[in-house]
Amino acid sequence: MFLPVFAGFWQQMQKAEAVIIDGIRIGVLPDVVTYNTLIDGYCRFSGMDAAYSVLYRMREAGISPDVITYNSLIAGATRNFSLEQSLDLFEEMLQSGITPDIWSYNTLMHCFFILGKPDEAYRVFKDIILKDLSPHPVTFNTMINGLCKHGYTSNAIMLFRNLQRHGFIPQLVTYNILINGLCKVDRLRAAIRMLNEAMDSGLEPNAVTYTTLMKSCFRSRQYERGFEIFSKMKNKGYAFDGFAYCTVSGAFLKLGRFEEAKFCMEQMIKNDVGIDITFYNTFINLYCKEGKLEAAYKLFDEIEPRGLECDVYTHSIITNGLCRVGNIEGAMQHLNCVYTTGFASNLVALNCLIDRLCKAGQIDRAIRLFESMETRDSFTYTSLVHNLCKARRFRCASKLLISCSRDGMKVLKATRRAVIDGLCSSGFTSEARKLKFKLRLARHFR
Repeated sequence: MFLPVFAGFWQQMQKAEAVIIDGIRIGVLPDVVTYNTLIDGYCRFSGMDAAYSVLYRMREAGISPDVITYNSLIAGATRNFSLEQSLDLFEEMLQSGITPDIWSYNTLMHCFFILGKPDEAYRVFKDIILKDLSPHPVTFNTMINGLCKHGYTSNAIMLFRNLQRHGFIPQLVTYNILINGLCKVDRLRAAIRMLNEAMDSGLEPNAVTYTTLMKSCFRSRQYERGFEIFSKMKNKGYAFDGFAYCTVSGAFLKLGRFEEAKFCMEQMIKNDVGIDITFYNTFINLYCKEGKLEAAYKLFDEIEPRGLECDVYTHSIITNGLCRVGNIEGAMQHLNCVYTTGFASNLVALNCLIDRLCKAGQIDRAIRLFESMETRDSFTYTSLVHNLCKARRFRCASKLLISCSRDGMKVLKATRRAVIDGLCSSGFTSEARKLKFKLRLARHFR
């Protein structure tokens, strides 16, 4: 998908170059605006080398770069997460006798934030104030957003209040940034107070505002409040995106309210909301939890004709659904079909299958599957060790636990204790002592 899009942009840049050449032929010479537009295009779609090369062409044509030229280049370097290049370009601009404007500083501040340097970003902000530049609302929003994203939400609010005292009139975008920041640190009440403040100021919250709050309510298990926000959005006539519908449907699923989750799905289809793989995963999961595998497979079969691709979660959900109804053979067949079509190994689905095989009393088969896996994680080991203990196969569990420690994986402390206690109760006290020693040794070298 990416390559055709990139090729399309490159063709557009070639057409732009052709237009400049045609203009020169008929006597219409390019000016600084022409070259600045070209630099911006190359920065966005081709790369910094191609964009920077335009500078040489400008100078050869006797055209001096201006602040917009360098702002475009600094923005391009920022998009490439290159702080060193951004700083070099800023320094080059100063040495060329070009005075940076507010957008130069805004871009540099944004670059420091996205590269995890909030202290340096704050110093740029102080420079803006000290140099008596006229800050733009984007300046304040960049600073507030950067502080929130780096966990300094309280500092962001203090800055916001200070700006208000000095006459800053925030727009909805500022309130949305603060509401999002408060929600991320689980300060839901403060976020709702911020929403009320925005409304008292005559601002009308939008879908972004409500969706942010709704998601935070569900994460905090305040489901009813989240549903109230969803209802308020509907009453105000806001258009929902797939994310909002899937968020609400997921909340209904967690509460076991399947009919309401289905209603959301129907509304999503009725309103022709952009349906993506998240939509299918959510509702395939719904049907699997209800044991309606036929309906789940019907949705599964729709994915490819819609031009979408299944991901690891899709196959994990189907595998888990088959296991839940006791159809382990069907789950194995599904995964085999997945692998024959070239899909990479699905660790989540295999972990689920191992657990279900153990619960069905097929531990030896689970061990064989475990041994065939190319990749394992802590859950793989924990699940198998736990189930071996339940089957009182403590010596086998002990060997697996040692292997797990050597591979650098962590197993739950309770599971480790169950193996040691099991060995002792079965009369293998010497092996229990050896296991303790090997586990301590493995932790030491890790």
